[in-house]
Amino acid sequence: MNATVLGCGRWGSFIAWYLNKIGFSVTLWGRPGSARLEEFRQTRENGLLSFPSSLVLSDDLAQAVSRAELLFISISAQSLRQLMADVASLPLKKGQPVILCMKGIEETTGLRLTQIVSEFTSAPAAVWVGPGHVQDFLQGIPNCMIIDSQSDALKRRLVPLLSSELIRFYYGTDLIGSEVGAAAKNVIGIAAGMLDGLNQSSLKGALMSRGTREIARLIDAMGGNGISAYGLCHLGDYQATLFSQHSHNRRFGELFIRKEPYGELAEGASTVRALCLLGKRLQVDLPICRAVDQVIHQGEDPKEVLSGLFLRSLKDEF
Repeated sequence: MNATVLGCGRWGSFIAWYLNKIGFSVTLWGRPGSARLEEFRQTRENGLLSFPSSLVLSDDLAQAVSRAELLFISISAQSLRQLMADVASLPLKKGQPVILCMKGIEETTGLRLTQIVSEFTSAPAAVWVGPGHVQDFLQGIPNCMIIDSQSDALKRRLVPLLSSELIRFYYGTDLIGSEVGAAAKNVIGIAAGMLDGLNQSSLKGALMSRGTREIARLIDAMGGNGISAYGLCHLGDYQATLFSQHSHNRRFGELFIRKEPYGELAEGASTVRALCLLGKRLQVDLPICRAVDQVIHQGEDPKEVLSGLFLRSLKDEF
């Protein structure tokens, strides 16, 4: 089966590597001029993984999309709308499924990523979310993830097709919860990094508990099932996001507190604005998300913001 992966960053490159490993014929696309794509063309490596000569590298979007029976996308969430507009201008195969291997919510609208895809194609879309770092997978350390979609037929097709000894996939049962939970865990990851930067890492237990509860309330208000926040899309991804040295979002939060630059993409920095927008729109209190936004976007003092969380009115845990 032919699969194309759009996006040659760390995760997109891993998706291409994984699909090749389990037997797909893979094309990996990167934007014209992409330094990452050029590195692959020169060396077939990126410092983490290497590609066989059979894996096709391309910067021709039309060519890459035309080869695909399954189209996987792994780019910055805030760039999805423009990419989908570019893809939609091409002659797509009828019913060509789109599988989003990315986590985020559109910053300016609060739209989930599958909602953006649906604006450009009537083909079914799915999300591939859950815990796991490229570095661990490449060492043969397995993990569990989720495939979710409004199309039950697509889920039933993809889960057995993509499962292996390295990744055990579960059938998602709540697309809203899966998408929002996966996106929001990056914001909680930034908060965890801030605690590390403040030498308050012992508060991560409370952050995990209250963060999950906060996101569950939002999922409920959006029409999803709040219990999803306690599953693989969110709480199940906390170890990889809140504690791992490989976590971009945790590292971003830590270095932000230390006033040091971080050159990698931290999706949570954009996602937190979308979550605050949704919280205001749906009248859901999101104190942790609001605190992260206050620090990274409004320039408030992180120690004062943390103190403010502790001085909130007392209430029941659940």
